[in-house]
Amino acid sequence: MRYLSSLVLVLFCACLQAQNFKSITDFGVNAKNDAATNKVALQKAIDWASTFGGALFVDPSEEPYKIDGGLILKANVSLIGVHAATPRGTKHPAKREPVGSVFSITDTKNPFLTVRSSTQIKGIQFYYPDQTVNDPNKIIKYPASIQVDKQTMTQGVLLSCLTFYGEYLAMDFNADRNMPSELITIEHCYGYPYGGEFIRFDYCYDIPRILNCHVNPGVMRGFKGQVHRDVVDAVIAKKTFTYSINHTDNAQLIDVFTFGVYGGIYLGPESYGQLTNFNLDCVTVGIYKLGANTKNRNWMIAQGSIIANTGPDLEAIHPIIIEGEGHTAISNLEAFSGPNPALTTIKEGQSYDYMLVKGNRRLTVTVMGCRMRNYHSENPLTKKNPQASIQFVGCVDKEEKFYNKTF
Repeated sequence: MRYLSSLVLVLFCACLQAQNFKSITDFGVNAKNDAATNKVALQKAIDWASTFGGALFVDPSEEPYKIDGGLILKANVSLIGVHAATPRGTKHPAKREPVGSVFSITDTKNPFLTVRSSTQIKGIQFYYPDQTVNDPNKIIKYPASIQVDKQTMTQGVLLSCLTFYGEYLAMDFNADRNMPSELITIEHCYGYPYGGEFIRFDYCYDIPRILNCHVNPGVMRGFKGQVHRDVVDAVIAKKTFTYSINHTDNAQLIDVFTFGVYGGIYLGPESYGQLTNFNLDCVTVGIYKLGANTKNRNWMIAQGSIIANTGPDLEAIHPIIIEGEGHTAISNLEAFSGPNPALTTIKEGQSYDYMLVKGNRRLTVTVMGCRMRNYHSENPLTKKNPQASIQFVGCVDKEEKFYNKTF
């Protein structure tokens, strides 16, 4: 009787799993279909799963699933593939394209996937096969791969282990002021956005998290090759930031990387939070921090490195820019410069300074234990804000001398 009871329980659980966790192929999604047909089938699967909080499995396939954009990931649905992040790309053994849980996107009019509350996307590759890797004049300005629903308040989204190949804007969480989002977590995601923006947040009032994310033009190296330096230069010329945060409370950015873009991280005037363990490589501006008041528009920044070495001219290149109001606490942040063959760097091989502080409002900055080198200016600080109070403690300048000064 005990054996029979256990068997009934196992069969019941298997039946329950079969009902609540289905393959997208069960609804007619097929790698041999055209993009329009697969869009209809996948939306049908999402509609089915949304009524009870079901999960949809994106079966690995030899051919990517061609799917049009305009999909709505309705509340309560999980879309799950087989992959961890694939930082150099999966590769078909006989063709130059990825394999596995892959969506192939050619729609230039619609965001591919709009997410609503209590949703999850995990283990999937987003592939734009028509995107160039070597001609900046042929860059396709695709809409966002994933965007927040701007018509509803989206609360609770997990995006994990996603890889993007050839995207223009990967993840757009710029919400409407009247429909803010909350509790969005993005982790272990890789790509190289041709528009320079990988993740952007606006009006996310409850702790957005960007964790362990990596932007690099070598993301398709495994199957399509390295993005050419002319294309990287064109991305830099967009003057956009890989990660952007504004109108947020206590944002968390931990272990983030970018390479070959104009700006690393934009911390908008209506934001505060913590930025730790990061590398911003081959940028014009590493961190641009603003603030709209002195109460809680403060950022704590620690344990990072910035290599600022590219841009229109030497005076445009600043590892850190601070303006507005509020306080910025910086510790153990190294900055240096130098050439890199993957993009066009300035001939001087330097940044202009370590930090530019500008504006005309009261702000404070504390800098501790930082290594500052390869900057052109006489001093690491360029102060263009007479109202700013700035203190350096235990830092090291380009002459390898300890730098302890108050301004």
